[in-house]
Amino acid sequence: MADSRSESVVPMKPSTANPATTPKIRWDDSNMKTSYANVCNVSLTREEVVLMFGINQAWNREQQEVAVQLTDRIILSPFAAKRLAGLLASAIREYETRFPALEVEARRSGEAAASK
Repeated sequence: MADSRSESVVPMKPSTANPATTPKIRWDDSNMKTSYANVCNVSLTREEVVLMFGINQAWNREQQEVAVQLTDRIILSPFAAKRLAGLLASAIREYETRFPALEVEARRSGEAAASK
């Protein structure tokens, strides 16, 4: 079986302090795991942004209660979270140039209680 690991080298943007030295990032995916999620929740404090991912296996919209199995939690600094937000926004823009626009209605926690 072929080794599915990949290695890519990506040059970083030059630093404004010393543009002559441009370090490269070597992505090591030898310990990477892959998970699937169809649910994501975000919480935050002053020091961190917490992303929780899980799976909703309830397909009946008429259910009174839905159990979501949380599978992964990623904790980011606010700076890393902002960079991630920019990367995700860019990826979605690219997606929507290739495919139909995505229409997503996010339900806020207050709205969920009001709709019952």
